[in-house]
Amino acid sequence: MERVRPQDWYRTERRADDITLIDEPFIQAFYRCNMWHVRGRDRDMLVDSGMGVVSLRKWVPLVTERSLTAVASHTHFDHIGCHHEFADRCVHRLEAGILADPNNAATLADPYVTDDIFDGLPPLPYTSAEYTVPPAPATRLLDDGDIIDLGDRHFEVIHTPGHSPGGIALWEAATATLFSGDIVYDGPLIEDTYHADAGDYYRSMVRLFDLPVRTVHGGHFGSYGQERHRQIIRAWLDGKEKA
Repeated sequence: MERVRPQDWYRTERRADDITLIDEPFIQAFYRCNMWHVRGRDRDMLVDSGMGVVSLRKWVPLVTERSLTAVASHTHFDHIGCHHEFADRCVHRLEAGILADPNNAATLADPYVTDDIFDGLPPLPYTSAEYTVPPAPATRLLDDGDIIDLGDRHFEVIHTPGHSPGGIALWEAATATLFSGDIVYDGPLIEDTYHADAGDYYRSMVRLFDLPVRTVHGGHFGSYGQERHRQIIRAWLDGKEKA
C-alpha cells in the first residue's frame, strides 16, 4: 500500500451555516471520523479531531485562523487524535480520564487500528503497530445542559450515553443543527464497545427523536435532515422493542 503525502491527507467541504466538514479520505468509511469546524463571531469550534496520524493544525489552516475550542463528542481513537494540538479542550466529565490518559484499550485503538483500515497509508514515520493517541487533558469538563458559547452561536450539550459513557451531542436551536457524535448517524451503529450500555443507548435515542432538527451532522457518514433522522431512530427503537 502506498504512502499518502501529508498535504493530501485531509479534505474539507464547506456546508451551510459556516460549518465545514474535515475528514480523512484515505481511512475507510466505517472508521473515518467526521470533524466539524464551526465559525463563530468570537471564536470557532471543532467537534472531534480525527485519528491524529497527520497534524491537523499543520495541514488544515482553517483550524488555526482564530481562537478555537476543540470538543470531543467522545474519546474513541478516531475522534480525539489531534486534540492535543489545541489549547482549549472540552469533554464530558465521564470520559475526562480517557482524554488525559488515552491508552489503546480505552480508546478502542486495540483491536481496530491496523493497516487494514486504510486505503492509503499515512506518511512516515507512521506505523500501525506503534499508534497511540497523545494525552490531551481537558481544560473544561462538560455536563448535560452546558452551553458552548461562540459569541453569536450557542451549542447546548446533550449527554447521550450508550455508545460510550460520556458521549455527547451538540444542539444549536437557532439553526436547528445537531452534531450527533456516534450515538446516531446514517450507517451501522456500534452498540458493543467495552463501555457501551444498552439501556442508556435506548434512552438517548428516545431523547433525540423529538428534537426539531433541520440538519444532523453525525460522527460518521453523510449528513441528513429531519425525516431521515426520525426514520433512523424509529427503525432502531422498533428493532429493540421487538427483540
